[in-house]
Amino acid sequence: MKRIYNKYKPHYRENLKLAIPVMISQAGHMMVQLSDSVIVGHWAGTIALAAVSFAVSAFFIILVSGMGMSYAITPLVAQESGRENFAECGRLLINSLLINLVTGLLLFGVVYYCSQTVIYHLDQSPLVVAQAKPFLILLASSIVPLMVFNTFKQFAEGLGFTKQAMKISIWGNVLNICLGIIFVKGLFGIEPMGIRGVGYSTLIDRCLMAVVMSLYVLRSARFKMYLHDFAIRNIDRARSWTLIKMGAPVAMQYTFEVSAFAGANFLIGSISPVQQAAHQVAITLAALAYMMATGVSSAAAIKSGNNFGSKNFAELRASAVSSYHIVLAVMSITAIIFTFGNHLLPWVFTTDELVINYAAQLLILAAIFQLFDGTQVVGLGILRGMGDSNYPTIITFLAYWIVGLPVGYWLGIHLHLEAIGIWCGLVLGLVVASTLLFLRFQYISRKAPSAP
Repeated sequence: MKRIYNKYKPHYRENLKLAIPVMISQAGHMMVQLSDSVIVGHWAGTIALAAVSFAVSAFFIILVSGMGMSYAITPLVAQESGRENFAECGRLLINSLLINLVTGLLLFGVVYYCSQTVIYHLDQSPLVVAQAKPFLILLASSIVPLMVFNTFKQFAEGLGFTKQAMKISIWGNVLNICLGIIFVKGLFGIEPMGIRGVGYSTLIDRCLMAVVMSLYVLRSARFKMYLHDFAIRNIDRARSWTLIKMGAPVAMQYTFEVSAFAGANFLIGSISPVQQAAHQVAITLAALAYMMATGVSSAAAIKSGNNFGSKNFAELRASAVSSYHIVLAVMSITAIIFTFGNHLLPWVFTTDELVINYAAQLLILAAIFQLFDGTQVVGLGILRGMGDSNYPTIITFLAYWIVGLPVGYWLGIHLHLEAIGIWCGLVLGLVVASTLLFLRFQYISRKAPSAP
């Protein structure tokens, strides 16, 4: 262990310097959902919490596809920075901003359409659907500002500037929690809004975050050398297509995973609102840990992109391996917390004893899949930095939609193991994804010149 630590010690420091702010920033996206669940669970009841679970699961499929598209700029900017081609970074940014605005508008249309039609055909409780619909529309309205925020955030992170997005996310979450409590409970003369209150607080929060992050990048002196060619005249088909070719597979990778978990939510919702509420508690906590792992993944993508751009393949492999070590350490901690706090953590969300008991069982399964969830997302980040996106897309589809969800359906519905059986299928999907992505990394990194 000491020999391994000494070998990778410089890479641990460099990766953590990048990863920690990104981990906090990425966790900020999930903290919005967590705070919404806590506020609704305590002040609006179990049915409202189930409605949040249903709406967030449906929305998160759309959200991660948009986020995946915005991630395209990070490895490309990192590679151009590694080549010291600074002017190209600004050209990539203006093209990325256009793509992400269009993507955000399209995704808003998809969510709005689903909220008017598809939502009634998913075999959910009518009480849950009635509360979920207005909340889902408000979440949809927040997609465009979130895509703007993510465009500038990913650009800055691709250049190694990660702290400002972290600070904006922290203050954004504080604002979201305060506004959520005010709107849901009806403080300061405002009429109580119930579940709609957290929808409004999320929308306001994301609009402000988009404005602050874009002003930071466009006005900060540290980005001037990269923004000389940030102009509408530099929007062109070739660069846009490069970003789409990188972003679309990443969007699909995240969509396959999250849609499998959303499918699990719909299956559990067909069993009972109580188990659906318990699923929301457990999956929110697991997703918070997952978003921290995506911070390590983003740092891995940045370092892989830098080293790939400068053709330093030995450093690329060493940095990637150190990222695997870091995420294993982080997710081991969350696994221990879930194991020993499985009956305590659900109390943060609700006082309903039935929900707490179901959630406690699911948190044990969440503890089991932590290591696999962390390593699979880091594998995706490393491969993304190296420009490898098509094979990982096939792997994620196979793992979640050919293995994970069908096995979960068979165990949970056909064998009547209910939520636990469905989650067992998800665990298996994560194991398959983690293993195949690691093998893919090993294969292409050992083929590269100068690889040890």
